[in-house]
Amino acid sequence: MAKVKKKKKLHVEPEGYVYIQASFNNIIVTMTNKAGSVISWGSAGKAGFRGSKKNTPYAAQIAAADAGQVAYDAGMRSAEVFVKGPGAGREAAIRAIDGLGIKIRKITDVTPLPHNGCRPPKRRRV
Repeated sequence: MAKVKKKKKLHVEPEGYVYIQASFNNIIVTMTNKAGSVISWGSAGKAGFRGSKKNTPYAAQIAAADAGQVAYDAGMRSAEVFVKGPGAGREAAIRAIDGLGIKIRKITDVTPLPHNGCRPPKRRRV
């Protein structure tokens, strides 16, 4: 007989952090407490989107709502948001989190910018 693992009921403090990683192919939303341990996470791929539909604002909204609902039920009420990457749906994810009742205190863009580091990939011809 397979072991049944009991899901631990977690309770977190009302403040936390939200990390939104928006690439050209996917969006990943991670909700953590102040210490940095993950409360919940969601991505467009986890929400059931495949291929080019993963980098749409709607997919970002659904992914953020999935992760945000778990965090809200655990007790998170306000958050600082850190956005990284050039992908579509950065604003949609923030709006979805705000719509759940989690108050957004601060939005910070932490997209890494090179100080003339590596040579960029060749230009796309579309």
